[in-house]
Amino acid sequence: PRASVIKNYGDLAARLASVIPDGIICFFVSYRYMSDIITAWSEMNILTDILKHKLLFIESKDVLETGLALEAYRNACDVGRGAVFFAVARGKVAEGVDFDGHYGRAVIMFGVPFQYSKSRPLLARMDFLRENYDIPEADFMNFDALRQASQCMGRVIRSKTDYGLMILADSRYTRNDKKEKVPTAWPLV
Repeated sequence: PRASVIKNYGDLAARLASVIPDGIICFFVSYRYMSDIITAWSEMNILTDILKHKLLFIESKDVLETGLALEAYRNACDVGRGAVFFAVARGKVAEGVDFDGHYGRAVIMFGVPFQYSKSRPLLARMDFLRENYDIPEADFMNFDALRQASQCMGRVIRSKTDYGLMILADSRYTRNDKKEKVPTAWPLV
């Protein structure tokens, strides 16, 4: 993304870290994207701004390392220090970790988590859907990306008494092909 978008994303994360209590989860579309953003935010001193208010933990491809980061994140929330957890859509955290209660008072999705469209299994699936059900590739890709974004957003609201702020931080979510696939209970502004 452009440097201005990266800076705006970082400013958003830093501002939220300064005012939202307890835990914040930030989802990125891939490990590489997350790494690139973290590098840029480090150079822009945005990570320093975040660390003024909360501790920071990062999902890695290593399951044990991520488990330890999650445990430390929860401990930081439990003792009142608060924390931010950087994770990846389609990663371990997005698929099976709940951030109920004070562990998830906000979740931010940076970008739209489209699948890599050149993978053989995905190409075969899209061919099947097009040939058998007349579903265009763009429709499937949008549906799948929004399903994944919803999966990430759903990590914070785990019961009818739970609450948390959900931010889809990409202007593409306001386009009709995306907006109509977002749960109607989520107001898009």
